[in-house]
Amino acid sequence: MGGPGSGNRWRYGTKSSTDEYRRLDVRRWAREGMLRPGYWGGWQWTRNGEVVASIRMRAEANRVILTYRHCRDVEDWKDEEYPVRIARTPCHLGGSRPWFICPALGCGRRVAILYGGGIFACRHCYQLAYASTREDAGDRATRGADRIRARLGWAPGILNGHGDKPKWMRWRTFDRLTEEHDRHANGSMYAIALKFGLLSSFPSK
Repeated sequence: MGGPGSGNRWRYGTKSSTDEYRRLDVRRWAREGMLRPGYWGGWQWTRNGEVVASIRMRAEANRVILTYRHCRDVEDWKDEEYPVRIARTPCHLGGSRPWFICPALGCGRRVAILYGGGIFACRHCYQLAYASTREDAGDRATRGADRIRARLGWAPGILNGHGDKPKWMRWRTFDRLTEEHDRHANGSMYAIALKFGLLSSFPSK
């Protein structure tokens, strides 16, 4: 896992992206019942179907205990175990929403996601930028098309063409999403053509 002193941020003066770090999402843990006091288990990150990292956790009242090993560059593996406090805020329609309290020294921000370096901390502590802030028009169009493809259950990638309508979806919704997908796909293809010098500029809006 990359740490606070690693990555292009120091070489080029730009921030690393949140997509470059492993993450823990308190909302997902809450949905899966992992914040219930007494729960213990693990969490894994995979790439191409292979496990590339894992962490153990156990839940106590108003906090979780993280246990894992990490190694930076050629350093020896280091064992880590520390608590991360959980705060809750009331929702307008009842119930409450959980938050991690960033465990980094001197921070204590209330956040939904922690990012993994030497310790798991918030994006402010790691000076991370959201990946979307580093995208150009073509990247945003491609991401928009893939987001709709995922919602429709289509294979990722605009070159795979259209898929079928999900059985549970209304035709009106399907037609609207298909039209929106095609706008994104056309924008992505236009950006690719521009990148390779086939077009002089994007059309004005």
